[in-house]
Amino acid sequence: MIYNWPTVLPLIFMAVMGLALLAYVILDGYDLGVGLLLPFAQEDEKDLMVASIGPFWDANETWLVLGIGVLLVAFPKAHGLVLSALYLPVAVMLIGLILRGVSFDFRVKARAARKGMWNALFAIGSAMAAGAQGWMLGSYLTAFDTGLWSRLFALGIALTLPTAYAMLGAGWLIMKTDGALRAKAVRWGGKVLWPMGAALIAISLATPMVSPPVFDKWFAMPQLIGLLPIPVACAVAFFTAFHVTTHPKVVDAGYGWLVFASTVLIFMLSFLGLAYSIYPYIVIDRMTVWQAASAHESLVVIFIGVAITLPVIIVYTVFMYRVFWGKAVALSYAAPAGPLTD
Repeated sequence: MIYNWPTVLPLIFMAVMGLALLAYVILDGYDLGVGLLLPFAQEDEKDLMVASIGPFWDANETWLVLGIGVLLVAFPKAHGLVLSALYLPVAVMLIGLILRGVSFDFRVKARAARKGMWNALFAIGSAMAAGAQGWMLGSYLTAFDTGLWSRLFALGIALTLPTAYAMLGAGWLIMKTDGALRAKAVRWGGKVLWPMGAALIAISLATPMVSPPVFDKWFAMPQLIGLLPIPVACAVAFFTAFHVTTHPKVVDAGYGWLVFASTVLIFMLSFLGLAYSIYPYIVIDRMTVWQAASAHESLVVIFIGVAITLPVIIVYTVFMYRVFWGKAVALSYAAPAGPLTD
């Protein structure tokens, strides 16, 4: 293939869309994970857990809007195929995200008798969104096949992907909290680590089984040797998280951040492996990047908008995390002690 501006521009949009979705999975993944872990905490700990994600969770979803927006405007043919095949799980995910948003605001303003209900709805919304995303990933990896085994695989990912989000959430709480809640987060991380590993192994094995070209990419020589660092690095990151969660003294020594960092590294490496597997397809073995792309003239106009929007989102995200970094403190809506003064 001759690489020129008309052929490279769709690849740029594919990279932007992929990176936006990766950012969403990592950033919104940990606050979905906190929501999934909420039912296992004491009542006084739940406020602190919600406070730990309070400044971030809404902005994290910006990356989902960017990724889906790029899919819609830059790859309309793929958008029609993907969204029509995933209409129901997308609807479930959106309902879950709406439940989370409503519950987040209402739980801090509700009477004590209703607070438990909003906490439960926050956890239910998190589970709905995480499970729906797992189903979508499983369906995508099987090229939207509707056979029994493909459906069972999608169901398996829907049930196990939330454990990966819970692992991110546990790692986040280890970094953002202290005391009894941090100790609980360490135990939670140890419990969900192995189901997360099983889900990632299943995804890694299913992708080459679905597509012979993907199988050849990974298991032919000399590619196999060149790609070995990806699974090796994933294994190292996995056992780093395992070591930290099984040795609380490591957390007490100030290395609890390794749990979150290791999980993020696993997500990034898994994304890299998936991107290598499906290239140049946007839908495995059905539609390439260039077949799905909008007209070149349209992509040029869209590129100008993305070139302005993407740096703004990145700068805002970095600034937000820098401002609100540090240990979480409980949410407080108490009135000032004295009168307001100039």
